[in-house]
Amino acid sequence: MDKTAKIYIAGHRGLVGSAIWRCFEESGYANLIGRSHQELDLLDTEAVRRFFDEQRPDYVILAAAFVGGIMANNRYRADFIYRNLQIQQNVIGECFRHRIKKMLFLGSTCIYPGEAPQPMTEDVLLSSPLEYTNEPYAIAKIAGLKLCESFNIQYGTNFIAAMPTNLYGPNDNFDLEKSHVLPAIMRKIHLAKAFETNEWDMIRKDLNRYPIENITGESTDTEIVAILEKYGVFRHNKQIAVEIWGTGKPLREFLWSEDMAAACVYLMEHVDFEDIKKLALPNETKAIRNCHINIGTGNEISIAQLADMIKLVVGFTGEIVFNADKPDGTMRKLTDPSKLHALGWRHTVELHEGIEMLYRWYLKNI
Repeated sequence: MDKTAKIYIAGHRGLVGSAIWRCFEESGYANLIGRSHQELDLLDTEAVRRFFDEQRPDYVILAAAFVGGIMANNRYRADFIYRNLQIQQNVIGECFRHRIKKMLFLGSTCIYPGEAPQPMTEDVLLSSPLEYTNEPYAIAKIAGLKLCESFNIQYGTNFIAAMPTNLYGPNDNFDLEKSHVLPAIMRKIHLAKAFETNEWDMIRKDLNRYPIENITGESTDTEIVAILEKYGVFRHNKQIAVEIWGTGKPLREFLWSEDMAAACVYLMEHVDFEDIKKLALPNETKAIRNCHINIGTGNEISIAQLADMIKLVVGFTGEIVFNADKPDGTMRKLTDPSKLHALGWRHTVELHEGIEMLYRWYLKNI
């Protein structure tokens, strides 16, 4: 890739897109393009078409998506499938129409079956039913990777699909209704510690930065206590406690977002669809499928262990309570990143280091 090439990063302000943007900048790329949702609604087919006609990017990273945790996935099922399908259809369609040099589509390892053999290799895709709570989002992402794969097969395009494991890092989503498990637990424990030590200024500062159902730092003490209780920060046995959905037993894999970004830049610079196809097809007798790439660490930790790790970093001394009446989601979801390793890339940041870095970032940004 030429350092002056025009690179459009869709979703450049989110967790994934912002990390990729920074990584490209640090690698010397000087012609990056991004548009906020207010500037370009990716659901609007005509607006996306006009943008591509005007900007004519050489390369595209599709990191924009409608995302959330288990609560949001289950509650907003129609939104998750409709919005993501529409975004993908618009952006990937324009990449094809403009014959861009290469496109990277970002999905998620939730594309794999709920009872997939562990660790999950790329070829378990569509081998059995998906986990119910995130099925609409997963179907949208499967459609996106198959759209890339199908354009490559029929038209010879160079569209790569990468499926990162659970990500965390700078610019993460800390909305307690819509965030993923790690940032949600971190914020709850942060608020619980402030509640425990009676640091109301810290609580109000946090709520001004990230309101919860329109409750801000300007709300009354009673309103703040009520919303914290609703989202799992409450008094229990004379202690401040944090409630976490499920049993705490599910195992999860986590990848520092800037490691993910480094992997994406590496794929754009060094890997083409034909390289991935060769790994997916050890012989040429098979149908061409599963030509996507897992991005992960190959390491896992239980939700209970994760909560304890965050609790230690934050300095909270209260109780963690697991609500077994709430869904656990998939009990295990570990990627096999051996295909990515074979292409020459491995992660560098371990989980305990990443949690410390993320909490420092969080404190600076509330």
